Amino acid sequence: MPSVHHRWTYVGAGAATLVLLTAGLPSSAVAADAPDLSRFYRQKITWGACAGDGMPADLQCGKVTVPLDYAHPKNGTLDVALARYRATGKSRGSVLLNFGGPGGAGIAELAQGGGKDFMDLTNGYDVVTFDPRGVGQSSPVSCGEGADQTSDAAGTVTDGGDPQAVLKALRKVASECAAHSGPVLLHMGTVDASRDMDVMRQALGDKKLNYLGFSYGTRLGAVYAAQFPKKTGRMVLDGVDTLTESMAEQGLVGAEGQQTALDDFLTWCTQDVSCPFGEDPREARQQVVRLVASLDRDPLPTGLGQMFSGQDLAGAIGQALYSREMWPALERALGSLVEDGDTQGLMRLSIGGASLPASRTTGTPRATAAPHAGLVDPADIPVDNLPAAFMAINCADDPDRPSAERAAKDVDALRTAYEQASPVFGRYRLTQVLLCHGRPRGTDYIRDKVRNVRTPKMLLVGTRGDPATPYRWTEETAARLGSSAVVLDNKGEGHTGYASSKCVHQKVDDFLLYGSLPDNGSSCGPESGRDNP
Repeated sequence: MPSVHHRWTYVGAGAATLVLLTAGLPSSAVAADAPDLSRFYRQKITWGACAGDGMPADLQCGKVTVPLDYAHPKNGTLDVALARYRATGKSRGSVLLNFGGPGGAGIAELAQGGGKDFMDLTNGYDVVTFDPRGVGQSSPVSCGEGADQTSDAAGTVTDGGDPQAVLKALRKVASECAAHSGPVLLHMGTVDASRDMDVMRQALGDKKLNYLGFSYGTRLGAVYAAQFPKKTGRMVLDGVDTLTESMAEQGLVGAEGQQTALDDFLTWCTQDVSCPFGEDPREARQQVVRLVASLDRDPLPTGLGQMFSGQDLAGAIGQALYSREMWPALERALGSLVEDGDTQGLMRLSIGGASLPASRTTGTPRATAAPHAGLVDPADIPVDNLPAAFMAINCADDPDRPSAERAAKDVDALRTAYEQASPVFGRYRLTQVLLCHGRPRGTDYIRDKVRNVRTPKMLLVGTRGDPATPYRWTEETAARLGSSAVVLDNKGEGHTGYASSKCVHQKVDDFLLYGSLPDNGSSCGPESGRDNP
């Protein structure tokens, strides 16, 4: 379950607030000047076999139709893809899953491994997931060939190039992303995805939304709780995201966490004679730094018609470090790279262990233009959809847009801070921060409005050794959400706890299935067999 272990233009504030308060109400109860959304809340899902090769026979797929723009629902619609495993006994409704990212495709994730981590939940629920708008089969966004140019431009900044020239290049790439993605790009982000979830809730026949979200999925769940407190049922947030820190602050935290995880991995690796970096952990760390720098200077060609750079290596390593269960695979992949120049293993890790695409072609996603965008065939999902959606959602959620002059002045200080945070991941993380330049300013709803939610008790799981979402974010988000939040302290390692800790898994299932909630501040001990491969 890779994403369980990772995993990366709105309407005006006044109009958005009005729509949020009225969504889901019968048309007779909606204010006369509010958009009429009643037709979207009258849907029923038709379930059938899932498209795509290798899909589990017992996984069913369907869709819901949502407005492209909730403020102007007559200006176009799009379909959102869903999948479910049916309850094995009498169903009490559905539990909706989001695996994180942002930009992770839920259907492919649930299908991988037959959804084995979630089968216990089918004792009482239909287990449902979805590809959020702009992701996977749901009008996937893409930057086309501009995706490579983006990394090149941002890399020039981090290498000390002319900031103004590179910021200009980033603005050009932002335009290319808009051209390749279609109108959905202007209506992505967590606020819209949360509203889509409420349409799903109604279409699934549930009076309240039962929800399990991982990593970014915790941000999505928190936003739903703020938008629809009376429609919130049993909610679990695992690997809790921040609701307040800027992307620049989040990037530093991520770089520091990944560097710590890399150091731990190399300490483990050098105890094995197969480790490609020898037996000295300190020397191994220096070798990785030199390897990243070498590949940035002289990238390796791949079978997909692209080059594999040091930044690609940093991204692949970072992805694998989210779970200690992936360490053996990472060791083998690094060995293949160092000994044979083979990038295949690392490329598989960079996309969560999925099969590599047959070609590098991204193309323009089909069926994204108004008035209606239908689902995209799994074979036609652009190769760069995950990073393109990651950028689009994070930028749509972040209201900080310094001017080009301010950004240029800040680059040197940011570069120094990120390199100090991690000599391996600093540049990669800073690149992600810079990618919002040239995009519309994001919403301030999350920072300003997601607080003191009036919902039933919800369970927040924080893992002490989480390299992506530090435990302090769990505490900070719990305080921000208010008295509804109950914290479970997982004293283990890796990103999120449900898939790696039997204790966490049991407590989450007990809450979702039976309403049995652990005491606030209770804990789960480390899993010796899993946390230490």
